Amino acid sequence: MSYDLAVWEGSRPPDAEGGEAFERLYRDYMESDVEVPPTQAIRDYVMALLARWVDLTEDEDDSSPWSDGPLINNASGPIIYFAMRFSMADEVSAAAARMAADRGLVCFDPQWNRIRPTTDEP
Repeated sequence: MSYDLAVWEGSRPPDAEGGEAFERLYRDYMESDVEVPPTQAIRDYVMALLARWVDLTEDEDDSSPWSDGPLINNASGPIIYFAMRFSMADEVSAAAARMAADRGLVCFDPQWNRIRPTTDEP
């Protein structure tokens, strides 16, 4: 079982529109037959995640939170949609959401159907 997040470039939509924005970007970039390289902002975000947690492809100690790898393969254009181990989701999803916000990126949590971090998250 895994826990998913989507992070993208763009202005933060209202919470009620986050799901629609995510679905549109997912359809346009993740389901497209055309491969689009990740934007620099998304590449930088992935590098920041990998500076904190090891990529699954390099994990020798079973400490990586990612469900697949290499993590960058989950990115296309201005969006990355990635999964993490459910057992590590509380800590990793909160930190990943904060890291996205700190970089001016939008983080959408499909499990909560809302933009993160929320106002009650540190």
